[in-house]
Amino acid sequence: MSLTRHEIREKAFQALFALNSNPEADENQLYQQLLNPDETDELEIPSYLSTLVTGVLTHQTELDGLIQPYLSSTWSLDRLAKTDLIILRIAFYELNYVDDVPGKVAVNEAIELTKAFSDDQSRKFVSGVLGKAVTHDTI
Repeated sequence: MSLTRHEIREKAFQALFALNSNPEADENQLYQQLLNPDETDELEIPSYLSTLVTGVLTHQTELDGLIQPYLSSTWSLDRLAKTDLIILRIAFYELNYVDDVPGKVAVNEAIELTKAFSDDQSRKFVSGVLGKAVTHDTI
């Protein structure tokens, strides 16, 4: 099974969302469930999937610190929808730690994730946060 980077990002979002709800879950088992819902055979986990999930989890505190300045003064990370926060973490991770992903691609992919997993208001919010971050070139 060969997945595109877009599909891998979708799986990474799903894995991070599940791990947010159940941090004790077995990551390998979770990957297998996401990649092979019929459980026919154990599949090789795409390296970029584990890179994204492990990277976001490892750098979560730092990523949250990078996101916070782009929220309005009345908003905190705790008030964000979990879907939006996870999508922003993936985008900020790619912008800061993945050299072969151009900034425009990371932003566009984050917006595509909100289209798939959230609503139009979230899409506008995520787009605004990432637009400000990329414009300020702090990433």
